[in-house]
Amino acid sequence: MIGEAPSVEAGQGFSTRRLAHEAGVHRPLQAGICGTKKTGAESIVVSGGYKDDEDYGDVIVYTGHGGQDGAGNQVSDQSLEDSGNAALVTSYLEGLPVRVLRGYQGDTLYAPATGYRYDGLYRVTSYGSKLGIDGFLIWQYRLEAYDGTPMPQTTQQPELPAASAESDSTTTPGSESPERITSTVQRIVRSSAVKRQVKAWHDNRCQICNVRIEVPGGSYSEGAHIRALGAPHNGPDTTNNVLCLCPNCHVMMDAGAIVIEDDLTVIRGDQPAGVLRTHPQHAIDLGCVRHHRERWRH
Repeated sequence: MIGEAPSVEAGQGFSTRRLAHEAGVHRPLQAGICGTKKTGAESIVVSGGYKDDEDYGDVIVYTGHGGQDGAGNQVSDQSLEDSGNAALVTSYLEGLPVRVLRGYQGDTLYAPATGYRYDGLYRVTSYGSKLGIDGFLIWQYRLEAYDGTPMPQTTQQPELPAASAESDSTTTPGSESPERITSTVQRIVRSSAVKRQVKAWHDNRCQICNVRIEVPGGSYSEGAHIRALGAPHNGPDTTNNVLCLCPNCHVMMDAGAIVIEDDLTVIRGDQPAGVLRTHPQHAIDLGCVRHHRERWRH
């Protein structure tokens, strides 16, 4: 199940992982990531299992699964073929929320003193690979708390880094040797089941320009409502009011730089620019198409 666990609030504690399992917060009794490439990640456990993890409360840099020995040392490279790692990539690509459970084993200010604590919903805002502390390739995911998710409890104040003895007012900010990390960054898009269905029909290929954006572990597209939701447009949240678009075409359509004729001819800059690609299972609501066109044509 993606999203909140029923009847469980952020900050609720559990003495064991089994109790967290029974509450529907994190189903696996051992694995740190729950989910699959197809569904996305339901939940993760932050419990100090990987040396490269970083926990700042409302931001977590989470190391993926795999490549460890029994003593917690990284002894081989991680792969995005791992089900848990692939699940977090899907959560990133689809904008899906991830439940976060923190364990007492985590050596951070935000780890509970005992047991486990559910700390609410986070989103995966970027991911990338780098050489970890032990010298092997790891995949890391940056997770940020959703608005409204309370800051996790801590009884300590974080220590501010001490000023360098060599620093003075003429020191240039930054680093001459910044850490390098291969990463991917996206504009946050909250996907619904409707958008996911449309994107699946079109295999993440833009219906306007035919671009399919390939990223490590998958492909990326956006579900765009033709007639905007909410007042004053009040478009329906149905598949026949959604297109599968690349980010560029999505922005142009939302801003009126692209409109569509009733025969599905795409008009860009007042000039025909091809025909909207369709799919046998994906009907297009021409009423929504006309509403969008009339909104931008005066």
